[in-house]
Amino acid sequence: MLILHKGEVVYERYFGCLEEDGKHAIMSMTKSITGLLGEILVAEGVLDDTLLVRDVIPEIGDSAFATATVRQVMDMTTGVQYSENYSDPNADIWVYSRAASPLPKPEGYEGPDGYWEYLQQVKPEGNHGDAFHYKTINSDMLGWMISRVTGKAVTDLASERLWRRMGAEMDAYQTVDGKGVPFAGGGVTAGLRDLGRLGQLMLHGGEINGERLFPAEVVETIAAGGDPSKFAGFKTIPNGSYTSQWWVFHNDHGAYAARGVHGQTIYVDPTAEMVLVRLASFPQAQNGFIDPTSLPAYQAVAEYLMSR
Repeated sequence: MLILHKGEVVYERYFGCLEEDGKHAIMSMTKSITGLLGEILVAEGVLDDTLLVRDVIPEIGDSAFATATVRQVMDMTTGVQYSENYSDPNADIWVYSRAASPLPKPEGYEGPDGYWEYLQQVKPEGNHGDAFHYKTINSDMLGWMISRVTGKAVTDLASERLWRRMGAEMDAYQTVDGKGVPFAGGGVTAGLRDLGRLGQLMLHGGEINGERLFPAEVVETIAAGGDPSKFAGFKTIPNGSYTSQWWVFHNDHGAYAARGVHGQTIYVDPTAEMVLVRLASFPQAQNGFIDPTSLPAYQAVAEYLMSR
């Protein structure tokens, strides 16, 4: 865990097998990096979030994604069929994982090959824009669109626009499918302090070390959150929303976060000028199990630092 207050490290501690020079899988915190890149491109006019997916990726064909807008993909308000229950061996997440596996496909395999091929055969479920549904395939659809409008893989873009320029001390890594496409929905492994730098970059509205990396409106858009009326199904975040692949709490401090499925977190509290980074491997794949203790603890740390 790393806690920064007003730009200074006030707490840094390593537990278990992770040491200072180690790196940790950040799982779905990866989505927030992808979403941040997407929001930067929107602010710069490179990506038009009002376009339909098929306008950006014509080869999406008859996939349910075709008629969703770029913004609906970014905010996960698409009406697409995809189950992400890790405890169900028949859930779509495992079909997706088989498609993405870099290992040779078994004899007789007839399913999709790679992330993008999977996205081309997604079926509809509900209406686009009606409600927030947390589905990882949105992140990879966004990653595909980012790659199309920039001509670069999300890994290269993140390196050029974020990692190198923010002064990262360690390389980050991102898993790829069998065709070399980066997993934009969950593939990054990184060091604790570099994730703290990313949090500081957000806290300071796109500036770090005296250099502006992207327009301030990028963070303003993310911190403002999505439409809470479309956000349901997450009892531990009762007033929350989701936008640009970031979780927004709409609490008194205006906090928002990047979150991974096993408890990994970059928690940004603008009011307290605090960034808290937690790397974790909680055995149950759902933040709802630890939110009742973790979220009040983050708030308590913020309030303590404000009182100092």
